[in-house]
Amino acid sequence: MLVYPSSIDLSSSTLRHLTRQLTARRRELGTRWRRLPAGRQALLALAHLRCGDTYAQLAAGFGIGIATVYRYIREAIEVLCVLAPSLDEAMETARTKAYVILDGTLLPIDRIAVGTPYYSGKHKRHGMNVQVLTDPFGRLLWASAALPGSTHDLTAARSHGIVDALAAAGLKCWADKAYKGAGRHIRVPFRGRRLKRWKRRHNSSHAKIRCVGEQAMAVLKGWRLLRKLRCSTNRITDIVKAVLVLYHAAT
Repeated sequence: MLVYPSSIDLSSSTLRHLTRQLTARRRELGTRWRRLPAGRQALLALAHLRCGDTYAQLAAGFGIGIATVYRYIREAIEVLCVLAPSLDEAMETARTKAYVILDGTLLPIDRIAVGTPYYSGKHKRHGMNVQVLTDPFGRLLWASAALPGSTHDLTAARSHGIVDALAAAGLKCWADKAYKGAGRHIRVPFRGRRLKRWKRRHNSSHAKIRCVGEQAMAVLKGWRLLRKLRCSTNRITDIVKAVLVLYHAAT
């Protein structure tokens, strides 16, 4: 396999943050020696998460075995995901905002053999449903655990406790039509084709607010690994949480 120099479009603060976490983990475990120092392990994990590089590509690039790459990446994800904010912590942060934006996204997977639960009729593909809260400026606040792709956005929001948390906090939330019936705290656009003029104006202003949340989704999927996940569905929640922590570390 040919190896060539490449780059990762992340700031050095992201690398330093992950390096510190891995160094603390090694100190906690009492690790004396490893094939790669903590900084190189952090760089390897970022190349996998941000660029979607495979284990074989990383093994060739860093001069280690594929099994070692797998262990290093899994350790980095475990270290990061425990730092992800909980829904309660996100609500505390959201209380300082004028409002929040709720949206769901489908993370594509290649495990089509598992059957119907992971198939999204809306997107016409297999994947995992993830709910995301953003602030008025499009900054990611919180990401939920991943559910099978067939799960409706409103069902997912209720099962994660998002609807109840927003009501308890008294927060205003903007969302799309999929969340109709979630309650008065979650504002959705009017449905129908022949709407009155004031309703059309309302939907237009509503869309302008929600488009910021769509931009945040694009930032999330800027981590190329999330564009097509080829791992076990049981690991996707941890990967999403790890990406969220790295996103917060860079902003």
